[in-house]
Amino acid sequence: MQIIGYVFIIIAFARLLAEGFERLGYPGFLGEITAGMILSAVLINMPRDQMELMAELGLFFLMISAGLEVTPEELHYAGRITVPLYALTYLVMFAVTLPFTGWTVSSDNIISAAILSTASAPIVVRLKRFFGEDFLHVALSYAVISEIMGLLIVYMVVRFHESPGHYEMILSSIIKDALFVGAILYANYLLGIKQKVRIIRFLRRLKSDEAVFGLFMVFSTSLAFISEEIGMHFSIGGFLAGLMMHSDLVGTKQYDRLTTIVSGVTYGIFAPIFFAWRGLNFETELSFVVIEFFVAIYIVRLALSTMAVRKTDLPTSIVRGAGIASFGVLGLLMGEIGFVSGVLSEHMYAMSSLASVLGIFTSATLGRLVNQRTSKNPGSLT
Repeated sequence: MQIIGYVFIIIAFARLLAEGFERLGYPGFLGEITAGMILSAVLINMPRDQMELMAELGLFFLMISAGLEVTPEELHYAGRITVPLYALTYLVMFAVTLPFTGWTVSSDNIISAAILSTASAPIVVRLKRFFGEDFLHVALSYAVISEIMGLLIVYMVVRFHESPGHYEMILSSIIKDALFVGAILYANYLLGIKQKVRIIRFLRRLKSDEAVFGLFMVFSTSLAFISEEIGMHFSIGGFLAGLMMHSDLVGTKQYDRLTTIVSGVTYGIFAPIFFAWRGLNFETELSFVVIEFFVAIYIVRLALSTMAVRKTDLPTSIVRGAGIASFGVLGLLMGEIGFVSGVLSEHMYAMSSLASVLGIFTSATLGRLVNQRTSKNPGSLT
């Protein structure tokens, strides 16, 4: 009952602030993070192990939802644009962090660059009217790729830290990861060609939405278990499960049934806990160096993203750039993993975490300002 009480308080307060942020024109998850920051000073005796498990379930469902947003074909098509852009962004972020680490190359730079290269899918979705449908797929693809690559980079660094000199073992682990992802995508390709009709007919025979959801959860948790066992983050298995369950494979009706339930469970229960937990564990330091770090990072990244995805008119280019340069909540998770594992210093953990939160706020604010400007002057984007 004690745990249920804490869960009730967190969900209620997080959703309350989320509603307030939505009314101000910001994504609700920013209110949920803020709720966690406030509650961190109140819920001192909270059972952290149990709540961390709930937060991890939140991450699992969020990654499933991210997978359901795109299809493998869209990811492949958009990847031709977003993968080079992500690689360029990562290298630039790596270079920008060097002055703040004494011009020394270390795991601090590697992980901080991964954190600072991510994008926020909720921000992208909120700004989608400026993107156009084609670019929305590109922006969502960048957000998904940056989150997955960031998690993989962090886990690679942790592996090198835990097994120094054992390069054969690390290389075999990387090969297993690549084979696992490749096998899932190839299986999806084969099923889409040969078994699609059978799958749709089988799902149509199920009488309840709960049966569809139950089968999907068995499938997604199985992939999550396998991904964790081979050394990847469990949430990547959830993402791959969502990626496979696209409407072309399971049928539009079954896809709608599935997404409705997943969305309700995710954003009604587990996502508020995950975002609030990131706020509860948010640690930073406020100093001139930290603010200087964020300003340098954001200006460089916004300029890079705007030039890479530029449109004929400046407002649309800026909003597109802000969508790509929106950082992301998973950056806080990457920083936490790196810091707890001993591969990210406390100073860079604090600066990267603050940059992630401020980046989300700044990109959302830029989108709001352009939205207000275009609402008053509808011809400004044409």
